[in-house]
Amino acid sequence: MHEAQGAFYAGGSEDALRAELPGDVIWHVPGRNAIAGHYEGIEAVMGYFARRRDLASRTFRLHPGEVLIGDRDHVAVLTDGTAVLGGEERRWSTVGLYRFRSGRIAECWLLPLDPEEFDRIWRSDAPPGPALGS
Repeated sequence: MHEAQGAFYAGGSEDALRAELPGDVIWHVPGRNAIAGHYEGIEAVMGYFARRRDLASRTFRLHPGEVLIGDRDHVAVLTDGTAVLGGEERRWSTVGLYRFRSGRIAECWLLPLDPEEFDRIWRSDAPPGPALGS
């Protein structure tokens, strides 16, 4: 998943990323910022990914770390992100809590380790994108 996201965020095709997700995927992004929202369905989630890519002018990179697994359908991944936003290279850390169904990511809760810094990095005064969840 992270490889497919990385390729897409660098300006590559969305095909590999789209293949990782079912049509009814759900993505939760907290905060008061330009990417926060509750995205339902493949088109809304892909739109969210495209918005992050475009806000960062294709400089957004994921740096996956530890993977925490159990014996059920959830996996947590500690991931750092970097991007040039507003002319400045920024770094943040998140936990992505993923729920799997039939080997694909059915739902994600993005959990920033420093929510206030995450909001500052992805500030809400960025140009508006499409309506969340559409």
